[in-house]
Amino acid sequence: IAKYAQERVAPLVSEMDENSSMADEVIKSLFELGLMGIEISTEYGGTGSSFFSSVLVIEELAKVDPSVAVLCDIQNTLINTLMSNLGTEEQKAKYLPRLATDMIGSFCLSEAGSGSDAFAMKTKAEKHKDYYIINGSKMWISSAEHAGVFLVLANADVSAGYRGITCFIVDRDTEGLEIGKKENKLGLRASSTCAVNFDNVKVHEKNILGKVGQGYKYAIGMLNGGRIGIAAQMLGLAQGCFDHAVPYTRQRMQFGKRIFDFQGLQHQIAYVATQLEAARLLTYNAARLKEAGRPFVKEACMSKYFAAEVATLTTSKCIEWMGGVGFTKDYPIEKYYRDCKIGE
Repeated sequence: IAKYAQERVAPLVSEMDENSSMADEVIKSLFELGLMGIEISTEYGGTGSSFFSSVLVIEELAKVDPSVAVLCDIQNTLINTLMSNLGTEEQKAKYLPRLATDMIGSFCLSEAGSGSDAFAMKTKAEKHKDYYIINGSKMWISSAEHAGVFLVLANADVSAGYRGITCFIVDRDTEGLEIGKKENKLGLRASSTCAVNFDNVKVHEKNILGKVGQGYKYAIGMLNGGRIGIAAQMLGLAQGCFDHAVPYTRQRMQFGKRIFDFQGLQHQIAYVATQLEAARLLTYNAARLKEAGRPFVKEACMSKYFAAEVATLTTSKCIEWMGGVGFTKDYPIEKYYRDCKIGE
């Protein structure tokens, strides 16, 4: 994965960041290498690997471009997992082979007035015979620009509050589904973040994922695991930044000697390296617990919190170590600094 990221992703990172768009060749290569279906069974064309493998891949990709890691993370830890765990045999046969080989999925939860606050969800699904009509808008939807299928959380019974929230599988070409404004972001610019609008979108009841009224439960369950993926993103990002900056300290001369040779800087580098290792162990521990079927929510939250803090520390320190050039786009350090802010 490291070789792939360095050879095929790294040369395109700056251009993708500048254009605020993921290169088609990067998306294609992720599918070709099986990195978009890591945990999907080989029966459906996936790699048939583990959650821990997904975490390792996300970390490695984030060292080079966190935007690419986000795409891989959402596909594997949210979309594919939900479809594999909750899908009917018909749904899995229809969607998993494509999710593993050529189709991006997108998870539609957040709205203008609600994120994880499901009580404030305004998107509704009204039943008509064997169909549901979805109306509403979602915001901050990752991967929406390239997605071929959307997992949409909508309330099918407003009177039941969050217990009416249901997960629907909605194909991109469904009439009434519109990709709205694409956000012009500070960081993770190559990862698309868009509004998604639903205007009388007609969805057959066979496209309900799981059970009616269980959508909020599914979302929270997946987001708990997703926090480990975010921790891996932040960890990889921080390590990638560190790996760029430290060699420069061995070249940058001040007062006739390498700045790396100043003990004050050595202390800083040692401290950051230790924090990185601590974040890695927290993240790996949470991933192993989840994979073993043991309680992991506390550890997932701890890993996400700590890895994000370490990413902020690392990227800030790396800019300082690099001096003036760290503040320019001639080096990737400033991009890591922008990318890590979302983790906080």
